This record gives sequence, structure tokens and C-alpha cells, in this order.
Amino acid sequence: MPLQFTTSYLEDSLSLFHHYKKLAERAMEQVSDDQLVQTLDEEMNSIAQTVKHMAGNMRSRWTDFLTSDGEKPDRNRDTEFENPPATRQAVVAMWEEGWRYVFTALEPLSEQDLQRTVTIRGEAHSVMQAINRQLGHYAYHCGQIVLLAKHFAGANWNALTIPRGQSAQYISRVKAGEASQR
Repeated sequence: MPLQFTTSYLEDSLSLFHHYKKLAERAMEQVSDDQLVQTLDEEMNSIAQTVKHMAGNMRSRWTDFLTSDGEKPDRNRDTEFENPPATRQAVVAMWEEGWRYVFTALEPLSEQDLQRTVTIRGEAHSVMQAINRQLGHYAYHCGQIVLLAKHFAGANWNALTIPRGQSAQYISRVKAGEASQR
């Protein structure tokens, strides 16, 4: 993700949400359909379970974001870790639906909205705090998706950022203004 200078918290936040979404998508593209539901052990979640949890969280947090508690009464968080979507198509559909909630809630906001108060689990948050909370949460889970995908892809893994051993070449291209967008 090339850095675009901004002093807008909202623009920067949206850019980061898009960045983490894309990283996880590029990671998921590198695994087989079977690996989407595979776990490393009984205490781990699969990529599909992580997607299901994220989508449930996104629906709950971002539906009526400014006017209702971010923990919706109809959310059953525990079931987000059971019965993952069985097909790649279902995983992708759930992933896209979850992210739609995020962007539909955030894109219309103004900088003035950042000082408004929202609640999550009955606790008051400024809009900025709520966004930060979710940025951290989604980055955490996108990292889990990347870790699992990299594990499953093994030697076939295609780097999502700067490939191992190529930092110097990348820095040279950046300085020359030639860095490719990833």
C-alpha cells in the first residue's frame, strides 16, 4: 500500500481497513478450498472460522453504528466459531458482506463525527476510539489469516509485501519512485 499523505483520520482509517482486507484476501487466494477450513489443532480456528467471526463482529459493530450499541442483542459470538462456511464461495460472500458493513458505516462520516459518542457493550467510546478498536481487532485477525495461509502454502507462498531478501532492492525502487503498488 503506497502511503498517501493525509491529515484526515477518516481517510487514513479507511485506507488501513482496505489494506488489511486486501492482505487477507491475497493470503486466502493462496490456499486450497480444503485449507480454508483446516485448523492446526483443536484450539485453533480455521481461516473460514476467523472470517465468520469477523463478519459477525462487523455486522454487530457497524450496523446503525452511530445510534445503537455495537454489540447487537441478536449476535451470538460463540456460534461464530462453529460450523464455518464450507465452500470458498461462502467464505468470500461472508467476507464481502462483513466488509460492506464497515465501509457503509464509515464512508459517510465527517471529521466532526469523530467526537460523537457511540457505545460498545454498554461502554461509551468516541467514534475515533471505536474505529481504533476495530482497526486493531481486524488487523489482529487478518494477521491470523495470513499466518495460516502462509503455513499452508509453504514453499509456494507468494509474499504479500516485500519478499524475503529483497528489502534493499525495494528501498532503491522507492527512492527512485518506482515502487510497485502491492
